[in-house]
Amino acid sequence: MIAIELVNQVIPPLKSTDTVKKAIQWMEEFRVSQLPLIDKQEYKGLILESALYDCNDENATIDTLEIKYEDTFVYSHQYFFEILKLAKQQNIQVLAVLDEKEEFCGVVTLNDAMNVIAESSGMQEPGGILEFLMDKRDYSLTEISRYVEENDAKILNVHIIDDKIDRQQIKVTIKINTTNLARIVSTFERHDYHVIGKYEDDEAEQALEKDRLDMLFKYYI
Repeated sequence: MIAIELVNQVIPPLKSTDTVKKAIQWMEEFRVSQLPLIDKQEYKGLILESALYDCNDENATIDTLEIKYEDTFVYSHQYFFEILKLAKQQNIQVLAVLDEKEEFCGVVTLNDAMNVIAESSGMQEPGGILEFLMDKRDYSLTEISRYVEENDAKILNVHIIDDKIDRQQIKVTIKINTTNLARIVSTFERHDYHVIGKYEDDEAEQALEKDRLDMLFKYYI
């Protein structure tokens, strides 16, 4: 999914004539700590929550405050993983989206991008989850898929996260369209795969939620 498809239709941009009080109210209402500032359709940067609270006059206009992240934005055609990377690099939760003419289209929030992961193909389907720990050089999705399909099952989703201790290793999490995992686990162990987690039914959803958080940390911490 690309940035223009993730634009949040609810969060409004600020204008230079808006007041500090109005900006604070909007941030509280939409639960964000940054809001974009625009002049007509030109993106000027982000107003930070900290700047608003540092201002002693709630009736002061936004144009009296310091503007940040003037050069931080994504183009409408960029993919959501690029949004996550930029959010991590700049430590922000709101990113402006510009079109090819560099006109402001709206904003994407970190939560918007994460929801794409949560709602992506296979996430909502019933099934079980397996987790492996392996060297990066040993990873082969083709091979993993073959072993799953040998047991009359299909992979619904795959996540790959770098191991926090050994950067040469990865944790591979697969969601499978069955909760009967015993034969599949036996197949992987027979081929020397290190299975570190097996989750069925309600446990699978809990494991998947943890994996979503791991993906968030990968890009945002």
